[in-house]
Amino acid sequence: MTGVWLIPALPLAGFLTLALFGARLSRRGVSAVGVGSVGLSAVWGLVVSVGALASRDASVQETLWTWVATAQFRASIGLELDRLSMVMVWVVTGVGFLIHAYSTAYMAEDEGYARFFAYMNLFVSAMLMLVLADNLLLLYVGWEGVGLCSYLLIGFWYKDPKNVRAAMKAFIVTRLGDAAMAVGLFLLAGNLGTLDLDELSVRLPHVLGLGSPLVVAAAALLLAGAVGKSAQVPLQVWLPDAMAGPTPVSALIHAATMVTAGVYLIARLQLVFSLAPAVMQVVAWIGAATLLIAGLSALAQRDLKRILAYSTISQLGYMFLALGVGAWTAAVFHLVTHAFFKALLFLGAGAVIKALHEEQDIFAMGGLRKRLPLVFGAFTIGAASLAGLPLVTAGFYSKDAILHAVAGSAPYGGWLLAIGLVGALVTALYAFRAVFVVFLGETEREVAAPPPVAMVAPLVVLAVLALIAGFLQTPRQLGGIESFGRFVGPALAGQTGHGGEAPAWVLPAAAVASLLGVLLAWLLYVRGRSAVESAAATTEWASLRRLALGGFGFDRLYDAMLVQPFVYLTRGNATDAVDRVYACAAETACVLHRLVSRAQTGRVRWYAAGLALGALLLLGLVVLR
Repeated sequence: MTGVWLIPALPLAGFLTLALFGARLSRRGVSAVGVGSVGLSAVWGLVVSVGALASRDASVQETLWTWVATAQFRASIGLELDRLSMVMVWVVTGVGFLIHAYSTAYMAEDEGYARFFAYMNLFVSAMLMLVLADNLLLLYVGWEGVGLCSYLLIGFWYKDPKNVRAAMKAFIVTRLGDAAMAVGLFLLAGNLGTLDLDELSVRLPHVLGLGSPLVVAAAALLLAGAVGKSAQVPLQVWLPDAMAGPTPVSALIHAATMVTAGVYLIARLQLVFSLAPAVMQVVAWIGAATLLIAGLSALAQRDLKRILAYSTISQLGYMFLALGVGAWTAAVFHLVTHAFFKALLFLGAGAVIKALHEEQDIFAMGGLRKRLPLVFGAFTIGAASLAGLPLVTAGFYSKDAILHAVAGSAPYGGWLLAIGLVGALVTALYAFRAVFVVFLGETEREVAAPPPVAMVAPLVVLAVLALIAGFLQTPRQLGGIESFGRFVGPALAGQTGHGGEAPAWVLPAAAVASLLGVLLAWLLYVRGRSAVESAAATTEWASLRRLALGGFGFDRLYDAMLVQPFVYLTRGNATDAVDRVYACAAETACVLHRLVSRAQTGRVRWYAAGLALGALLLLGLVVLR
């Protein structure tokens, strides 16, 4: 054995230890187990990765035991560490470790301290199982595991009914996609006889073929699962409400674990989707619609965490856009840079919220630049990377890779590129709207003590990564570095570059869109804030803002189409009409019991007479017959 199994097993051991003995451990002991298990997993993941890269095919595969073995189907508990799963392991464990370390200070006063770290460890373990699985059945176990953990963590403060509703909403909405994904897995298993990833890549082209109805159906069903987990239109409604959980939970869900699972699934099953070009186009248009709708929704939000939540949906839209045009490397590259700057933004937001005594309304903030200088610097770097400020941020290079690939795609590359550029402008606008409103201007509230080192240190590390990670993959005009593409490309159909040929003006256009968004944010929320507030008070703008604030009506639509009819049916069945059938059967049994029990008098002579009479009747029946 190569020890790949230890990567998910270490956080799982941390979960079991905290679940069984957390109540007996001190807070320092809980921190050591919770943070240490993820840190050890990160270190061991690097060690095993180095060993794998030294091998001929730069991957290691490990089968622990056979899970299912029949004449037609076989599945194992098996793990595979290749270049794609290496990247995911590094992101999940590295960013996850920083979030765990930050949580030791953020959650220090919470009564559910041990329970929190137990859930967080289980979350990381499930995500690692998902990305390391060498077959889709085991991947689905990890897939459902992250869904369970998201439910537990979103509803962590379960005494508030609002948090419980948010957790249930996330669980139910993602289950819709998960159910479709399960059907897709049955379809693949039934027609190919395997869910092993290596076997699928061999059998798919020969058994199903390009554009066959079965592969199109399987790809569409798998896409539904990815749409649910990665909160894409039309199943994006759960993610903004997921902000009910503690801020470190939001960082873990949005940056390193659950929402990236859908992107990973499509990238891992690139062959399935490549054989279904129609579904690929749907993926691209879902991403384009999502990035624009979520970006505009972020502009209308006042809650700092909900701004970042809609931002996550929008950035995942960019990843889906890249996947839809076959730019697998660009999608995974943006996944990595997004993990850095989005974790940075959420942890920075958590520091602000703590300092302002749990205040989350950005318009109740202001003037924090001088009171929280380190948080201001880190948050600004994260916002700059999110906005894709040219040359100096990781987000610029990863987003540019996507836009280059989209521009060189057919047949709708021009339209998709236009949406991507508009989305870049909107992203910069809402990102720096938050920066300017929260950190500039006059101080609106009393500020608590600066955050402790345990909260600041992860911000510094993530800020550095949000700046330098982009230099792993740069466009031709800026050096043409392709280190990331060359590394992960062999696991992604050998793709290493930006995609098809794109016009030379795409790079400056992306830069101008980002800078223009920052300039608009300055003009609207620093120089002309009073004018903006006056305009927002008008009837027309108020109506538009309400539309965007509610996510463009998706929640209201689902409430009218699904929730309210279900509530109506349950109220109509308040007397449990269906249960009456079973109640009647139970009552009938009771009546019969009472009738038969009357024969039990306790008089032995009557029992003997009854036996004799019964025997005579039976003999008489036999004789007459």
